[in-house]
Amino acid sequence: MGLERQRAVNPYDYLPPVPTFELTSTDVVEGEQAALTFVHESAGGANRSPQLSWSGFPEGTQSFVVTCFDPDAPIPSGFWHWVAVDISADVTSLEQGAGESDATLPGAAFHVRSDFGSASYGGCAPPPGDMPHRYFFVVHAVDVPTLGVDGSASPAVVGFNLAFHTLARAYLAPTYAH
Repeated sequence: MGLERQRAVNPYDYLPPVPTFELTSTDVVEGEQAALTFVHESAGGANRSPQLSWSGFPEGTQSFVVTCFDPDAPIPSGFWHWVAVDISADVTSLEQGAGESDATLPGAAFHVRSDFGSASYGGCAPPPGDMPHRYFFVVHAVDVPTLGVDGSASPAVVGFNLAFHTLARAYLAPTYAH
């Protein structure tokens, strides 16, 4: 299928609508190719998570969940590259490399395993020669201080819980192809 595959719509359009807020990055830009710094080692990159900052989230936000999802992966379920849970509501940014391990996240925040199988950020890594993939870096404003999952949860379970606790979400979707 490769390049003929039709680009999927925004996967968040399938969820119940919620307000948005501001998400910016000094490292990645909406719709533009990500630098090798943010690409997985298997694709020749440094595998560092980008810097992210957010503001304008709704009152009542008690925590955040940060995710990175590739809906253009050549599988029906897409591919989860990063899931960081229970980020305190007083945190409004993550520095470049925060996805390296639980120790690099603020406070009691933690990672669940990505589809690479590690509890950390896994960079962009589309199949060689495939169309440019979109990487949705999403900050979810959550109405509870803890999402009620632990490090053994799958990204799907985190997503299921977010369906009931997301007050608002913001995203940036850089691309990558090689």
